[in-house]
Amino acid sequence: MEEAIVIYPAPMLTHLAPMVEFAKLLLTQHPSLSIHILIATLPSQPSSTVPSPVPPSITFHYLPTVDLLPTSTDLDPLFFDVIRLRNPDVRRTLLAISNNYTLNAIIVDFFCTSAAFEVASGLNLPAYSFLPSALGAVACLLYLPTLCNKFTQSFQHLNVLLDIPGAPPIPSADMPPTTSKGNKLYGVFLDIATNLPRSSGIIVDTFECLEPKSFKEINDGLCLPDYPTPPLYCIGPLIVNTTVDGDGVPQCIKWLDSQPSKSVVFLCFGSLGSFSVQQLKEIAVGLERSGQRFLWIVRNPPLENQSLNIDTKIDPDLKSLLPPGFLERTKEKGLVVKSWAPQLAVLNHDSVGGFVTHCGWNSVLESVCAGVPMLAWPLYAEQRFNRVLMVEEMKIALPMGESETGFVSSTEVEKRVKELMGSKEGDSVRERTLAMKHAAKVATSEGGSTRIALAKLVESWKQK
Repeated sequence: MEEAIVIYPAPMLTHLAPMVEFAKLLLTQHPSLSIHILIATLPSQPSSTVPSPVPPSITFHYLPTVDLLPTSTDLDPLFFDVIRLRNPDVRRTLLAISNNYTLNAIIVDFFCTSAAFEVASGLNLPAYSFLPSALGAVACLLYLPTLCNKFTQSFQHLNVLLDIPGAPPIPSADMPPTTSKGNKLYGVFLDIATNLPRSSGIIVDTFECLEPKSFKEINDGLCLPDYPTPPLYCIGPLIVNTTVDGDGVPQCIKWLDSQPSKSVVFLCFGSLGSFSVQQLKEIAVGLERSGQRFLWIVRNPPLENQSLNIDTKIDPDLKSLLPPGFLERTKEKGLVVKSWAPQLAVLNHDSVGGFVTHCGWNSVLESVCAGVPMLAWPLYAEQRFNRVLMVEEMKIALPMGESETGFVSSTEVEKRVKELMGSKEGDSVRERTLAMKHAAKVATSEGGSTRIALAKLVESWKQK
């Protein structure tokens, strides 16, 4: 029978997209392989839009919807309940696929690891964990059980530098919130961390040259002092290639066409990133005072009692959100776009010389591959941890300073934007980012580290 693998992403586009790109990458090296991707959705989501186009060797299997009412406005607990309740459907789908194909392996998003490993074990199927994360964050997750045994307090209350193999010294306040005792998802993430060593291999969306310390120290077993470390496969950067051409060229791209080379700072904070009205006004004042050309994506402020903006149905009213006269005064140097822009196309435009980012890993990789230095302004999840990696270890970003409440002043915005776009420090991270752009090309070329890791991965499941 035809050989096949199954890929099981978490029900989030930011996790689904890189796993689809990973499937495409596999097919470039092994075109005879059949790849089956399981699609789960949250009850609040539509039947999920998958990235397109995809080769005919990739088949999507939509798992039945789970009837589950959210217990709060926070999606996190519901998210993991959905994954757990999918297990019977995952098992049935795997059995159905195995009737027509020789199943070699299942590759599971790390959010689904604990649940899906039970199914894979029952079917005697090798299970690999996929992490769309920085390798330094993977090191942290692997070391989490050891770290939690050392401290009885929540990390956020320690006020110390944490020594984590594979990462620079990490301020305890910058640890991902879900890794801290007392967080409602602490148990979930500790369980994920405990199960990762059971993987047949750990697949990470990064490349060795970007994070050599993390790569070496994980492979040396320093993150898992009590267990063997599974094989590590760095198969990135996985970039969702989109093109902007023809009659559908967005206004922002046309505007960039009229700007000088490397003169524009691009501000964009991900699909969930949003700010209070007060913070939006402060950003606007800082941008105007900086005198820099800018392209700024503005989303609606968060809904009441929610830290993330999930309401995208209504366009933001820019005149009410920004200072009076701001749009008129800055129209020669800046452009404000409502809600969305084609980020990859913007980053690869010759006019863009800097990127103010929320430090989401997909965005970081896109900026690296475009050779655009970053100003790191984390908002949620593991992004504060990513900022430490980007600034201290990778040296591809400058930090945005914030108050204890997370508020950033207009003075700080002005100072840091100027620094990124026109200082020795900015030039240093620009040179480093351009070097990593070249390194990414080498890694993904024939004979590069990513291609070698991919070949080793395929060989590993053929031997099982």
